[in-house]
Amino acid sequence: MDMRKALEGIFYVMRTGAQWKALPKEFGSSSSARRYFRYWCEKGFFQSLWVAGLDRYDEVCGIQWDWLSADGCMTKAPLALQSAGNNPTDRGKKGSKRHLLVDGRGVPLSTAATGANRHDVTQLERLLSLIEAERPDIFERPQHLCLDKGYTGEPAL
Repeated sequence: MDMRKALEGIFYVMRTGAQWKALPKEFGSSSSARRYFRYWCEKGFFQSLWVAGLDRYDEVCGIQWDWLSADGCMTKAPLALQSAGNNPTDRGKKGSKRHLLVDGRGVPLSTAATGANRHDVTQLERLLSLIEAERPDIFERPQHLCLDKGYTGEPAL
């Protein structure tokens, strides 16, 4: 399979949320695209792509470090085995939670996935530590963090 077609198919699945089996034939074999996806994930390709994109964004526009924002959202994950937990708002069904940290323009700086039963406050330190861009010293350049009430209180273990 042509690697470019595989990458286009992977982006299609990620953008639309379609199942791998529903990948349109124009992208080639869905099983091959999925195999490439798993292989590239193991090799850190997508992480490298993220870092390169973030570096380029910082060069061209500049990351807006003055105001950062973080939040999480719960989603259903009925077939998930990892990063899933009982969803407290959906009668205990399996779910996952996506946590996202963005700069002042809304550009993603870091992301994490957990079970739906994990509180936002438990993931804040992790989100901050996963920032791939070089962060300026907070004493030289003040940075503010916008959070909702999910981030108040002590991190629960």
